[in-house]
Amino acid sequence: MTDQPDQPNPGNQPNPGNQPNPGQQRQINLQQMANQFMAGLQRHFDMLAFNLAARERVNEQAYNERSALPALMPVAQLHQNFEQMQAHARDLMLRQVLNDSLNLAVNAMNNAHLFLSLIKVRREQGEITAENQKTAQEAQQAFLKVPFDQKFDRLEKEFGIVCEFEDTITNFGICLQALTQLQGYPKKEQLDESGQLVLDLVVAKDELTPNQTLQRNNYEVRPKSFGEGEKIHFSDNDLQALLLTIGIFAHQLFASTAQYAQQGSGGGGGA
Repeated sequence: MTDQPDQPNPGNQPNPGNQPNPGQQRQINLQQMANQFMAGLQRHFDMLAFNLAARERVNEQAYNERSALPALMPVAQLHQNFEQMQAHARDLMLRQVLNDSLNLAVNAMNNAHLFLSLIKVRREQGEITAENQKTAQEAQQAFLKVPFDQKFDRLEKEFGIVCEFEDTITNFGICLQALTQLQGYPKKEQLDESGQLVLDLVVAKDELTPNQTLQRNNYEVRPKSFGEGEKIHFSDNDLQALLLTIGIFAHQLFASTAQYAQQGSGGGGGA
């Protein structure tokens, strides 16, 4: 048995200190890893819901009263009015949710790759030793440095793991780039053959009652697309759908990882 990250780090870039440390002997449990990741995703979802609700209910009077309460401002002449701040806050929230979604996807892939690397070493060597544990550690460190869009290819080539939402997650990155660098408009060469940038978003089935956990039978996928010259925009419901999409992406990734671990091993969820 070998070392694992103590817990996934959803929403942030991977912490190198959470990677395998030769000499330590600790069980890595895929189910625990998946549960911790989904718990972190739920916290992101709850915080987004809180922020959306707060933004919906704030009014101009409350904003003006709060702004005036300290009696001082850094530069009063540059103070923005309520309408300006509404638009600015909405733009910041959109960028943050896209950025969080991408970081969560990267973190899920990094954690899955760690588990897969350890399984591969154990399968090839028959057991985990200090030497082949180092091999797994080196493979993991190399994977951490791989550009985001290439991680999908590495998982497929090395372990046969195919991510169903690869194109959508990649397009999250294109949306974020457009918003931060291109005034909200994706480049023509970033569109598909039909001239669209397509996101397949996970949403609840129409008849579903509230507060249900993501499962195969209670959601559906609805495409959202942007054409050439169309500015990137998302409704509040779309923002929540971004995180739900990450949830299904992670579910499928961890399920494929478990299937890889079971091949030729007689089952088991640890490495």
